[in-house]
Amino acid sequence: MPHDLAILDALRAVTTATLTTVLLKKGLRRSWMRGPRPLYHAHERLVGPAFTLRFVPMREDLATPESWSSPRSTRAAIEDMPEGAVAIVDAMGIDDAGIFGDILCARMHKRGVAGLITDGVVRDGAGVSDTGLPVWASGVAAPASVAGLTFVGWQEPIGCGGVAVFPDDLIVADSDGAVVIPAAMVEEVTHAAVEQERLEMWIMREVERGVALPGLYPPNEETRARYEAQKDGL
Repeated sequence: MPHDLAILDALRAVTTATLTTVLLKKGLRRSWMRGPRPLYHAHERLVGPAFTLRFVPMREDLATPESWSSPRSTRAAIEDMPEGAVAIVDAMGIDDAGIFGDILCARMHKRGVAGLITDGVVRDGAGVSDTGLPVWASGVAAPASVAGLTFVGWQEPIGCGGVAVFPDDLIVADSDGAVVIPAAMVEEVTHAAVEQERLEMWIMREVERGVALPGLYPPNEETRARYEAQKDGL
């Protein structure tokens, strides 16, 4: 189900650090993906619904160059990606087989895919950078995916960087990495995160005024009351 545009816009102003804290308060301890880091064109915050892809360990009879022409291939998956989606690729942390190269990333960019996030690596690094596609990955490697991975499907639940990701979960990525917001929690998490950012902006102002941290961060009842009285002026 498409996410509300106002929600997407609001999340573009919220850091992943704030989101992990909000999600922690709501009981989710694993929302930040280990492995993906800003690699190419990642200077702006990325927000969009997850489009999932999954690899399993390489098996010699399946992981072949001929598999690239199969109906169940990364090529076919890319043609199914909607505009604005964020491709989330479960590569099991394999770092010596590039899941996508420049041609596949160029096609994704042409289709309006918002970005690529993987716990694996890409190949053709300079070419991928030239495509303009925002990429969060754990690095680059020359070998093709079939050197260490078998592609098995898309738009199904996956694990990426130790985090469970379901199709249409909301993804937010910035310079601190990538975070998953469960689809059913997007609205409540967004509202809480926006308020948390507002509170922390006020707290930072108090720190600059010389206020000591105990009772300020986290705020006690007195501090919270001062914030409530002043927040409309922020």
